[in-house]
Amino acid sequence: MGLFTYTVAGAALIFIGALESFSSATESLKQIRSSESPPPNSNSPPPKSTSFSSTVTFLLISVVSVLFIVNSLISLSDAVSSKDDMGFALQLEVITIALLFLLYSGLGILSNIIESFQFPSKLLDVIYLFAFGEEFLLFYKQSKDPSGIENHYYDLILVPIAVCLLSTIVELKGSKSTYPKLSRGVGLVLQGMWILQMGFSFYSNLIANGCALHSRSRGNYTIKCKGHPEYHRGRAIATLQFNCHLALLITIAVGVYSFFCKTYGINREFMRYKPLGDGDGGDMHLDSSQFTLESDDEDDDNGIQEVRSVEMQKVVLVVPESTVNGYNSHP
Repeated sequence: MGLFTYTVAGAALIFIGALESFSSATESLKQIRSSESPPPNSNSPPPKSTSFSSTVTFLLISVVSVLFIVNSLISLSDAVSSKDDMGFALQLEVITIALLFLLYSGLGILSNIIESFQFPSKLLDVIYLFAFGEEFLLFYKQSKDPSGIENHYYDLILVPIAVCLLSTIVELKGSKSTYPKLSRGVGLVLQGMWILQMGFSFYSNLIANGCALHSRSRGNYTIKCKGHPEYHRGRAIATLQFNCHLALLITIAVGVYSFFCKTYGINREFMRYKPLGDGDGGDMHLDSSQFTLESDDEDDDNGIQEVRSVEMQKVVLVVPESTVNGYNSHP
């Protein structure tokens, strides 16, 4: 895969993740608004406001999956002509993962468009989970050259894939919160950003000096370095690049979240401190005259409880007269 393929794949993943994060954020804000001021007619079903965005997300996933399948088929033909057995096997794995994502998106589109066709959402999440699991294993086991610097890039991409995998597991457990979907969207954005970085690093000069790409076929390549200093420098540059991408993503996420809270707004009464007491927010007053001690014993004849009031009594302190040598002192 060349720089163009990495660029298209990374940009598509960034757009899909941003769209999924946007839909989950708006849904979360609507839930907060509805909890603050419930609608007057509670028997009416909630409107499907996120159906359009989910359909667009499914459509984008299907388009990207088809593009991956076409690209893998081209790489398969190149591997056959180059007699590269490893490159042929790798492209078969990529096609399998792309087919899982295509199955997930196709069933999702049919469920949103056709009302009579309602595929269970749990099964959709299971398919999505298996697709991310296969993608995780692909990059985890892909070590064409143990000394290749690209293996460190593959190790770092496991972080956003693991975020997507864990968020899908949480969503599969039946969580009604929108945070799993939001975290999966952020993970997809980070994965797309890192794929873009891998493309520019592998096919441009944005890598350590002394390291170059060597390809056996279109889909089977490795990045070799001249010596250990260049190899360690290349790993350090990859780690620094990933940290910069992660910091940039966190900064953008915090800014977008602040914009959403200010624009669509969380009611300030929801964040305001309310002291204990009356419902109008007044201070809590204690009236000592309302406190009584009730006896636990009940009258067997009439069953009337006795209420005893406790009153403050004056205590008289008696001071004994002073004595001197055992005799009372006289005035």
